[in-house]
Amino acid sequence: MSSLPPSIPSSRQAASVVDWRKVGFLAALVVPVALLWSTPIVWPLKILVVFFHELSHGLAAILTGGRIARIEVVAAQGGVCWTMGGNQFLTLTAGYLGSLAWGAGVLLAATGSKRDRAVSIGLGSIVLAATVLWVRPVLSFGFGFHLLAGGALVLFGWLLPDAFNDIVLKVFGVTSCLYVIPDIYSDTIARSHLRSDARMLAEMTHIPTVIWGGLWILIALAVCGGLLLATCRRTPEIPAS
Repeated sequence: MSSLPPSIPSSRQAASVVDWRKVGFLAALVVPVALLWSTPIVWPLKILVVFFHELSHGLAAILTGGRIARIEVVAAQGGVCWTMGGNQFLTLTAGYLGSLAWGAGVLLAATGSKRDRAVSIGLGSIVLAATVLWVRPVLSFGFGFHLLAGGALVLFGWLLPDAFNDIVLKVFGVTSCLYVIPDIYSDTIARSHLRSDARMLAEMTHIPTVIWGGLWILIALAVCGGLLLATCRRTPEIPAS
């Protein structure tokens, strides 16, 4: 019975290891975003995260048989999605976790694909389409901001190189992931009296607001941990036999 030489691992033995260059690059994005968190520089990214939070509510309603009446987003990093029909439990749950999923998906796409320009065009097109269909009123901050944001993403993808788009997408993904956990804590634990998604779920299920907030934070931490492993690993190459 033959075996592979010790220097050549089998396919089962080949394990993913940390790619420290990817760790360094991710840290180079996370640190400035964190340091500039309360400045106007990061503010547009936060508005986009709020938009995807509200859009996630709406998409959950659509997927469960309902529809979106309208989406509103204001400059003070607030928003609301008015829906009709659909599964209320899933619609309420989809906000925080949905915006996290958008950020994680964009970050993974930017990390695992060399077609960053196409990803930017796709993301920008989603923002533009959702804005035209559902963001109201038309003469409002939310409508104008997201037309500009969606258009900018499409132009970035159309005109600028993959390397530039890679950074833009990763910064959005990082910001989305960083925003979700403190946002959940603020809305559901620190200020549990607010009429947040968790408060409405508490009224529906008779499970306290802070329990929903704590559960979402645990899920968000697990997703962020898995995302860190997925984006900062490499698989050793196995020589062909």
